[in-house]
Amino acid sequence: MARVPIHHVTDPDDERLGDYTRLTDVALRAKHEPAKGLYIAESSTVIRRAVAAGHRPRSFLMAERWLPDLTDLLEEVGAGPDGDVPVFVGEAGVLEAITGFHLHRGALAAMHRPPLAPVGDLLAQAREGEGARRVAVLEDVVDHTNVGAVFRSAAALGVDAVLVSPRCADPLYRRSVRVSMGTVFQVPWTRFEAWPDGLDVLRAQGFTVAALALADDARTLDELEADPPERLALVLGTEGDGLSRAAVEAADVVVRIPMAGGVDSLNVAAASAVAFWATRR
Repeated sequence: MARVPIHHVTDPDDERLGDYTRLTDVALRAKHEPAKGLYIAESSTVIRRAVAAGHRPRSFLMAERWLPDLTDLLEEVGAGPDGDVPVFVGEAGVLEAITGFHLHRGALAAMHRPPLAPVGDLLAQAREGEGARRVAVLEDVVDHTNVGAVFRSAAALGVDAVLVSPRCADPLYRRSVRVSMGTVFQVPWTRFEAWPDGLDVLRAQGFTVAALALADDARTLDELEADPPERLALVLGTEGDGLSRAAVEAADVVVRIPMAGGVDSLNVAAASAVAFWATRR
């Protein structure tokens, strides 16, 4: 580790560690991260995927035993007290006092949050400039675990982009990133500024907007699978209530997943995986 000097920290109140202080505090996701333009990447795997996607680390925090796993990456990004990216190392008890939880998944990195692209630009640039064909839209999904799970399914099942409503949970929140296994850096995503009016941008680019909801006039997913449109946007709603009436009315078609066993619907993350698989191209 001679090439990557490190800062040993012993005081949980060290002012240099403000980005990591009490990560379990709900205020972090509402104020701290967006206000500073940061997010927290957790584990060496997630940090590597973030850096590979072009995201810039601001600092690292870890126990000393995790240093060997990240030596090459730390050298790559110019980490160390003489560089732009400090590396803070502490004992387990100090780290837990700083973050508010037992840090057992490896390193943390405070990452600069990249600017979000306009919806239209993101759709046009997907598939290496060929334009998106399959898009997931999340309306007000508030559970970060569900957001991360949707991204993981999107990456695995060929979804070109994920678009989230203004009130949807942050895909770059620590839990979302962890559950997604870093695929939030793999699948292009951005946030609508207006909802549900923003769906008009999809329609202008030739997308059929399909709302997954329970409705008397809903088509089954089997019917949509049998004759899928060239460009399809699947809109999924918040936990519990599902899609809002405004979102359903703004869609071109309403689609439901056939159910058995007296079950009327699936968790939004499970429903997304089923729909992505059925409509993949």
